[in-house]
Amino acid sequence: MKLDEALNISLRAIDREIENIVKFDKDVPRASTLAKSIVDLVRSGGKRIRPLMVIVGSRFGPSPDKSKVSRLAAAAEFIHAASLIHDDIIDDSPVRRGQKALHVKIGVSGALHVGNYMSARVIELVSSYSAERERYAYDLSSLVTTQLCLGEYQQLSHLYDYNITTQQYLEKSKNKTAQLIATCLSIGAKSAGASEEVSSLLYSFGEKLGMSFQIRDDILDFTQSSDKLGKPAGSDLRHGQVTLPVLYALQDPELATSIRTISADSSTEELNAVISDIQNSDALERAENLSKQYLDEAQDIIDQLQDYPAHRDLQALLHYFGGRES
Repeated sequence: MKLDEALNISLRAIDREIENIVKFDKDVPRASTLAKSIVDLVRSGGKRIRPLMVIVGSRFGPSPDKSKVSRLAAAAEFIHAASLIHDDIIDDSPVRRGQKALHVKIGVSGALHVGNYMSARVIELVSSYSAERERYAYDLSSLVTTQLCLGEYQQLSHLYDYNITTQQYLEKSKNKTAQLIATCLSIGAKSAGASEEVSSLLYSFGEKLGMSFQIRDDILDFTQSSDKLGKPAGSDLRHGQVTLPVLYALQDPELATSIRTISADSSTEELNAVISDIQNSDALERAENLSKQYLDEAQDIIDQLQDYPAHRDLQALLHYFGGRES
């Protein structure tokens, strides 16, 4: 069963709300490249994990406002989509969700403008929640966007840096991935009037889920076929990203020697040999164990929220994240 079906949430309604963000912007002509690019991006697919998180979070509050929750959910996906545009430019990735990446379609400058517009539009959207009691909305538009950028900068600043620590990797993963997921759950709850205690627990749950999600993605980069990934296996290392499996492999002196020779000038043969060595080491299993540890900690939080019927939605999220093929 798909995640949206398990949560009984309509993805079609979410997509419509996301498209409305640009369709109802009076300053953007519907026939413009900007509007068309965003609509095409929305219609290209995606699991809508972040908007789903906002809606699930709202189920923990006594007074959810469907219209408000929908707008916040759409804003969350806007932020995520903008980050993907920038990711693809930075990684020089030609494909996104099986289609040409936006910067390939309309050029790097055009794609940058689209991504920047999407980030700025979110700030405009949540400005309607300006009352002091609703300042939580700014967590989505400003704090999270800042942390996403920080996470990207941390990733860029450590390309081919084999001296990066596990703690630095975890901090980057928190900024780049986990914090947006955590904030989506938390603001969904706050928008529905949930208590600070509940929204804090949901934030912690989302953070642990996000950390597990990022680690799983790093593992999949080594374990899934190129066809499934839509890019060569080991693509992260090919682009200089030192992920958790690589960090664990570096703790083996023999592996460390060959891994540290990999640079932007390395041949495909050299890269493939190192990737194969990492796949055959215990690095992937150790990374998987840390991912499961985060999921176990997330389960502990679900147990603390047993009095809320929506805890079953958290269980569905945990099952989905824990069951991702690796």
